[in-house]
This record gives sequence, structure tokens and C-alpha cells, in this order.
Amino acid sequence: MSMQYLHNPRCSKSRQGLALLQENGVSPQVVEYLKTPLSLAELETLASRLGVDDVRQMMRVKEAEYKDNQLKDANQAELLQAMANFPKLIERPVLINGDKAIIGRPPEQLLEIV
Repeated sequence: MSMQYLHNPRCSKSRQGLALLQENGVSPQVVEYLKTPLSLAELETLASRLGVDDVRQMMRVKEAEYKDNQLKDANQAELLQAMANFPKLIERPVLINGDKAIIGRPPEQLLEIV
């Protein structure tokens, strides 16, 4: 299975993470998740691979969409659905390697699962 990199080319951390992977000889399949949003099932799988207890750990809670959709008190299913509806809420970048995934904040963390 090839590695996938959830990427937003407008994000400096996402660009830095991709450059770091390439400098280390890693060429993941780049998925621009804003253009090709993840399905609800894919988000559930991603949460499992990330090993998060609360899916907010994989969310950008400071985005306007989080506040505008009143997600502060939302349950896990509602949060996953919000990420499916508004992919901008997904924290970035994310590297997926087999059954593991990691958020590249800071980008150097990506190398932990290569």
C-alpha cells in the first residue's frame, strides 16, 4: 500500500511537510483533500489510524466553520459529519501509511511513521 498525504498546497506547514518527506526519499500519493473530500467512512478510518480519543484532535477548531456550525457541543458522529461536509476543518497535513497515520504538526512528526 502506498502512503497518502492529505495536502493543502495553500498551507505552509503542508508544503513544508511534503518537502521534508521528499527530501527523505518518500514520495506519497498526494491527496488535495479540499478538492477531493474524504467520505464519512474514510474519516472514521482516519480517526482510527490516528488513534485519537476525540476527533477534535484531528480538527481545526479555530476555523469559522467550526463556530458557524456550533460544533463546540457536538458529539463525535456530528463532528465527523462536519469534516465530511467542510473538509477545511480537517487538520493538516496528514500522512497515512498502512494502518497508521500522523498529523504533521510540526512537520518533522511525519517521519515517525515512514
